[in-house]
Amino acid sequence: MRDAIGHLERIEAGSFSPSDPVHVAMGLSQRNLQRIRASLPGGTWYDWPEELRAACHVKGSGKTYKNVYGRMAWDDLAPTITTQCYGFGNGRFGHPEQDRAISMREAALLQTFPEDYQFFDPDEYSRPPITKMATMIGNAVPVALSRMIAKSIRLHVLRHRGWLRSKS
Repeated sequence: MRDAIGHLERIEAGSFSPSDPVHVAMGLSQRNLQRIRASLPGGTWYDWPEELRAACHVKGSGKTYKNVYGRMAWDDLAPTITTQCYGFGNGRFGHPEQDRAISMREAALLQTFPEDYQFFDPDEYSRPPITKMATMIGNAVPVALSRMIAKSIRLHVLRHRGWLRSKS
C-alpha cells in the first residue's frame, strides 16, 4: 500500500486535489466519519464501540461479515479493488491514515494504472464522476497483470510456432 499510494498529497473526505482531478474522494456522513476514526488499520468493525455498529451487524446473520467498513494498513497488500471502491462501507476501502475512503487515483494506482492516467477527456469534465471512474477502475484487469498475461501468450505463440526454443 505505502509503495503504491503513500506519496500522494493529503485530501479530505469529499474533496479533491487541485492538481489531479482523479485524486478525489467521496464524502462521508457524520456517522461514517465517527466509524472511520474508530477503525484500526487492518481491522474490522468489530474494533468499534457497540454504538457505532450498524444494525445489520448486530443481528446474528451479519456478525460474520467482516469485509466491510475496513481500513487498509500501510504495510499490507491492498484488497481487491471493486466498482464500489469509493465507499468506506463497501469493503476494506478506508485509507490507511486519512479519515476517508480511498480516492480514485489511489484505486487506479492500486490497479497499477500509470500515475498520470486520465479516465475522461479533461475538456469534457473538469471533475470526472467518481462512480463512473470507480466502475472503470474496479472492472479493469490490473495493468501489470494484463502485461504479464500478454507476455505469457506471446511466449507461448513463439514457442508453438518454433520461433523460440523452450528452455529444458
